[in-house]
Amino acid sequence: MRIRDLSFQEREGENEVLLKALLKNHPRCHTVTMIQLTATPASALVDEPVHIRATGLTPFQIVLLQASLEDEMGNMFHSQAYYRANEVGEVDLEHASSLGGDYVGVHPMGLFWSLKPEKILTRLLKRDVMNSPFRVQLKLYNSNVILINKATAAPIVSLTLERWYVAPGVTRIQVREGRLRGALFLPPGEGRFPGVIDLFGSIGGLIEFRASLLASHGFAALALAYCDYEDLPCPLEKVDLEYFEEAANFLLRHPKVFGPGIGVVSICKGAEIGLSMAIHLKQVRATVLINGPNFIFDAPQVYRGQIYQPLPHSPQLLSISALGLFEFRHIFEEARVEANQTSFLPIEKAQGHFLFIVGEEDKNINSKAHAEQATEQLRRNGKNNWTLLSYPGAGHLIYPPYSPLCCASKLSNFHFFIHWGGEVIPHAAAQEHSWKEIQKFLRKHLIPVVTSQL
Repeated sequence: MRIRDLSFQEREGENEVLLKALLKNHPRCHTVTMIQLTATPASALVDEPVHIRATGLTPFQIVLLQASLEDEMGNMFHSQAYYRANEVGEVDLEHASSLGGDYVGVHPMGLFWSLKPEKILTRLLKRDVMNSPFRVQLKLYNSNVILINKATAAPIVSLTLERWYVAPGVTRIQVREGRLRGALFLPPGEGRFPGVIDLFGSIGGLIEFRASLLASHGFAALALAYCDYEDLPCPLEKVDLEYFEEAANFLLRHPKVFGPGIGVVSICKGAEIGLSMAIHLKQVRATVLINGPNFIFDAPQVYRGQIYQPLPHSPQLLSISALGLFEFRHIFEEARVEANQTSFLPIEKAQGHFLFIVGEEDKNINSKAHAEQATEQLRRNGKNNWTLLSYPGAGHLIYPPYSPLCCASKLSNFHFFIHWGGEVIPHAAAQEHSWKEIQKFLRKHLIPVVTSQL
């Protein structure tokens, strides 16, 4: 089922209509004492599943489960789903099918990945990964009470879960070495660990949540800023690949990092840089490219005196959706079709391995076409050092599992909203599958066989 992007108020109206239909000819339900709501584990990493279960209900009673979260900026996110108890008065989200709400069907973690902002087009982004979790409040309502007096209804039972971005024992080291700016996350223990540089896109700043999760799963992960952070430039007028070479060498010098190579996990503009790192830097042995191009866009790249120019774009091909969202997906299409082979990054020169991750509903760039063109370039040159994972229904912002879909948001250096694309349920499935594949890929190519213990 394709879920439309609705405002919080619109979803409330639709859910009231749905609830009336569900309760038609259904016997009135009464609150039962001893109703329990459990969620296990109550405190866990955000990429770990939670088992949610309600017991003590009336057989076949219809109830409403709601989840809510307040981010560090005070923005509220909500989700909800209706369930019918089984013959023994139990709702177990691992087996029960949602009747409606923000999703339909059996989705044990649906209340998490279907969270939507009260303030439309707000992006959920964890900033302080070390000192505080996101707290998700779960509430169970008697659906009759909600229908009769929705504004003042009290839940039958509620509980609060902690969703952490860092595991116990992971350490964070602020990086200000020379011109490098970032944060290094190290797993607990003596090490050594596979080293990974984590790069985000044009959002700028220092984004740490993926690196902290990678460290929680056994990687020495450097969240690397490259624009709009401290003394780093904004806007980015050029990409100096020697900066990223310094970062690779910094990571490899650390006594807790395996040599001789490192990995890169990258998305969007970061994936453009990640691809160039794999081509030019012998230190890079495994590169994850999430919805990135196979050419340079926007700012030129510079490496050891050589300047590599961006591919021209066609502003007239910029699209604006019916909701007024900007879509950049097609602005490189004319140049990409007309360009000769030298206009694309020479991926065949890379010595390492690639994992391409593509959301086929990406509205920001035509990432599927770019990845297919890059893999064909490798194939023509006799290379088989790549894997392509292409996900129907997934959008641009493919994050770790159970992260809510952000279909559109505003970047700090733009005055308009960008359409990222994606459909809620397939996007959630893509995030869950790709996160496991990313970790398998990095371990396979970065951990020496004789010492592999992860």
